[in-house]
Amino acid sequence: MSTAFLEHVNFTVADPVKTATQLCDWFGWHVRWNGPSKDNGITYHVGSDTSYVAVYSGGTPVSSDENSYRTLGGMNHVAIVVDDLDATEKKILASGLKTHSHADYEPGRRFYFHDENGIEFEVVSYS
Repeated sequence: MSTAFLEHVNFTVADPVKTATQLCDWFGWHVRWNGPSKDNGITYHVGSDTSYVAVYSGGTPVSSDENSYRTLGGMNHVAIVVDDLDATEKKILASGLKTHSHADYEPGRRFYFHDENGIEFEVVSYS
């Protein structure tokens, strides 16, 4: 029996280059690929050798004020596991973003933040 794993998630962002650069800085990832994509857009694949986040733009994105936690099929957050939670939070704060919902419960410590595109990230450490 084979084991399934999550390969990637794909987000529409205002500036794929800027978002890719931030993800590399915050999480120590690298750009796996970038190039033209759907609807004359551009996509960056950013992550590790086994999984990644695709950040895409096909022009001027449309904002939504909908609450994803109340929207059927809404994407609520992406969780990223890191070794050093405090060092990662310092990088995120240094980029001008605010963190929130800090918690320390089994099995690990965590916090959340929203990037400039409104994507919510959970950052967790099990160390």
